[in-house]
Amino acid sequence: MSQVKVWILNPPTAPSLRLLEQLPGSTHIIVGESEEAFENAPDPDVAVCGIGKVSLLRRLWPRIQKARWLHSLTAGLENVLFPELVESSITMSNAKGVYGRSLGEFAIASALYFAKDFRRMVRSQQAGVWDPFDVEELTGRTFGIVGYGGIGREAARRAKAMDMKVLVIRRHPEQSASDPLIDGVYARGDLRQMLALCDYVLVATPNTPETKGMIGEAELRAMKPEAVLINLGRGPVIDEAALIAALEECRIKGAALDVFNQEPLPEGHAFYRLDNVLLSPHCADHTPGWLDESMQFFVDNFGRFVKGEPLQNLVNKKLGY
Repeated sequence: MSQVKVWILNPPTAPSLRLLEQLPGSTHIIVGESEEAFENAPDPDVAVCGIGKVSLLRRLWPRIQKARWLHSLTAGLENVLFPELVESSITMSNAKGVYGRSLGEFAIASALYFAKDFRRMVRSQQAGVWDPFDVEELTGRTFGIVGYGGIGREAARRAKAMDMKVLVIRRHPEQSASDPLIDGVYARGDLRQMLALCDYVLVATPNTPETKGMIGEAELRAMKPEAVLINLGRGPVIDEAALIAALEECRIKGAALDVFNQEPLPEGHAFYRLDNVLLSPHCADHTPGWLDESMQFFVDNFGRFVKGEPLQNLVNKKLGY
């Protein structure tokens, strides 16, 4: 393959850019976070949209749309897929699954947080009170997963290690028929049926027109009173007002939330004051190397690109993931 021209829409000082040294020496790389940075650059064969650079992508779209491949360093695409991009013929990939390990760990940490009532332990310790109480085990409990992608699979692997029963909802249940991590798989239409069986429910779906609000009042009412809801996908997948009401009325035991309808979460929001909420400010996957892992995935995919091999994490732009 002749010289490949790559545009990286990213801060030029980002430490993760050092990983681009692995690309073939003939690769022509331009890095920038302004239109001026690309003004005199040749049109790209490949473009990479860094985190928070969607507005720049849109401004440069008249030129980027000519590229053969566009990669997003993020997994979530609801803010990236503007209409012109969706309707274009450009091949697109994303960072889906790159952050699965850390989010899988956070899912189990959330379950343990409520099973062992760590909030009560910390509160008693801070008050200097000796307060023995009974705790629960995860062993034998049922862990439900709504959206069985990379995050869901990593969570399932860890839940099975805790001797939990794993149930999943997915668009194509037949694809998990022989999965050793799963004890039961359900179609979307059986969501409430599955929710009623679960002690812990992980929501790990992308935000698409199909998934927006899929966990609403009826779904929350289908859950057990002692159940915990964990959202590591996207905020709008859950009806926030319905969730707040369920938590305030103690219709479910609690919620562990890493994603929200509005981020940063505004001052005075109900989630800050509810003591049955574990709140993570969208940083459950921010390990020391999370940005490096995302860039490394692109580098590895680039190797496939120059060899003419199938790319990983291809995006169906119309479906939104």
